[in-house]
Amino acid sequence: MRSAPTILHLDMDAFYASAEQAAKPSLRGKAVVVGGLGPRGVVATASYEARRFGVHSAMPMGQARRLAPNAAYLVPRFGLYREISEQVMGLLRELSPLVEPLSLDEAFVDLEAGGVADDEASARAVGERLRADIKAVTGLTGSVGLAASKMLAKIASEEAKPDGLRLIAPGTERALLGPMSVRTLPGVGPATGDHLRRAGITTVEEIAEAGEDELVRLLGKAHGGSLYAMALAHDERPVVAERDTKSVSVEDTYDVDIHDRVRVRGEVARLADRCVQRLRAAGHSGRTIVLKVRRFDFSTLTRSETLRGPTDDPGVVREAAARLLESVDTTGGVRLLGVAVTGLADYTQEDLFAQAQAAAEAEVPVEADAGPESGGEAGGASLGEPEEVGAEEPAAPVERRWVAGHDVRHAEYGHGWVQGSGLGRVTVRFETPGSEPGRVRTFRTDDPLLAPAEPLPLVERAPCAVEPLAAVVEVSSPSGGGAVAGVGEAVEGAGSG
Repeated sequence: MRSAPTILHLDMDAFYASAEQAAKPSLRGKAVVVGGLGPRGVVATASYEARRFGVHSAMPMGQARRLAPNAAYLVPRFGLYREISEQVMGLLRELSPLVEPLSLDEAFVDLEAGGVADDEASARAVGERLRADIKAVTGLTGSVGLAASKMLAKIASEEAKPDGLRLIAPGTERALLGPMSVRTLPGVGPATGDHLRRAGITTVEEIAEAGEDELVRLLGKAHGGSLYAMALAHDERPVVAERDTKSVSVEDTYDVDIHDRVRVRGEVARLADRCVQRLRAAGHSGRTIVLKVRRFDFSTLTRSETLRGPTDDPGVVREAAARLLESVDTTGGVRLLGVAVTGLADYTQEDLFAQAQAAAEAEVPVEADAGPESGGEAGGASLGEPEEVGAEEPAAPVERRWVAGHDVRHAEYGHGWVQGSGLGRVTVRFETPGSEPGRVRTFRTDDPLLAPAEPLPLVERAPCAVEPLAAVVEVSSPSGGGAVAGVGEAVEGAGSG
């Protein structure tokens, strides 16, 4: 354990929901729930206003709607969240080379490794300045915990929420942890918590009093031993800048069970393509293809196949996933499908068969009915046979789908976001992050003047950037010299609280 609280844990406050409130003036101060809006959707994040009604992350969306029927329910905009996350992580990396992201909105930072803090005063100053910089750059708030270990820094940031800073001084850890619930400690979930409760252990102090032998008897050597050490505030885990990715995966839960085998195959192929896109974006390839199927009765099956070498070829992954599907009975219906690639590597072993197949497909002539989606020109050649005009009825235009909470732009009214859609109509609220709450207008879903748009920045870009934190923090020396400077589907009830 360190002698100074130089491990920092940052956790953004209700990240997704706060970003939506910052982007949509009409939702500020109102209950906002972000997540999947279908019958089987779950809550990703709830604003603090929604939490007062009992809504929390991982809750089924149906239950959330019953608890907070007047909240605004929005589909996540992960592109916006990633952009904000990159800005926040950039500020953290100005502090130290050792930044360990845990998710888009959460990370550990080793301030000592960055040379920006070596005692309580300098650590607190860095934490306060970081919170101010995050607010200036993103318009959002984050909570900061400072302690001598990762476990305690995370506990401190949780106690600081929302929009606060908590520093746990070395030597006070046992007194702080003692009265806390056993669920406070990492690795103690509902099952372990119930097991300890049945043994008469409900607080961290009672874990320490029980002793290591009793914890090992109750939970096993590895879990019991580590839990006892944490109850004594012992946590020697270092901040690790690079965390190895073990797998890349995608999965979808369906509002209605899928019974059609043809559609199941199509969904698996689509998921395989999405998985490869993520794989390539991460700069990886992988050897093992995994298929996950959750059936109508909630039974979950996984099948895997290991290839001769790593690949990031979508055709190879699609074929492997299709083969795995053949061994799974889906006649009763499927509620969830997933495709993953594991055994990751930073290189690809060229698959000559896949290359040959792709080359052969490239030589196939364009068929007469090839349209824009197949890459051919309309009315393409049919190898000498004249095109039969009017042989097929023209396809009906596909109705555009407008996703609740996503950005749009109207040629006349400007930037807005989708408040709701259905029955051939879409309702849009026209406002921007820097405007007053905007007016609501309704259009036909096929209105040619309405188009999807990219999210707007939450904070107007100033001509001069915020001065890097590392440039304004001077660490006090052991002798006492130095000083710290610069401290300082439908949106239901949107707009109602």
